[in-house]
Amino acid sequence: MSSVCLVQPDAGARLAWMRPSPRMWRARLLVLLLVSVPVAIAVVVAVAVASGGVAAVGTAVVTLTVVATVAAIVHGRYRSWRYAERDEDLLVQRGLMLRKLSVIPYGRMQFVDVTAGPIDRMFGLATVQLHTAAAATDARVPGLARPEAERLRDRLSALGEARAAGL
Repeated sequence: MSSVCLVQPDAGARLAWMRPSPRMWRARLLVLLLVSVPVAIAVVVAVAVASGGVAAVGTAVVTLTVVATVAAIVHGRYRSWRYAERDEDLLVQRGLMLRKLSVIPYGRMQFVDVTAGPIDRMFGLATVQLHTAAAATDARVPGLARPEAERLRDRLSALGEARAAGL
């Protein structure tokens, strides 16, 4: 389930910002651990064989610090994603240090994809990908619970068709 964060935009209207599922963070953490733990073990063992125990302990501390730092960055990236559905367009915001806000008018959408890789499927997650005529305005909303992704896809498709038809 997505959480809601209400903010006051410049226009004065309140927006209901939706966030990805907390399972997205757990899925990204699993991928990080699956990649980093074997690499970290290999580096520490190689240093222990080549230099001895003291160097291996130092290498282990540095390696754990690097993994913890990367985990904090991954968590920050997860927390930076949010989206809001407005009457005429969809807002997608992301970015940890450099914030990017994409505004996708419903009438400009050509099609909407819902995709899920093996890790996302394991966690019941999906990504909604919006395609427009201009590649620069394509947007995606990752880490949504599968039912929310399907609801958003259906709503965006219906609104896109209605706006394209001039209704």
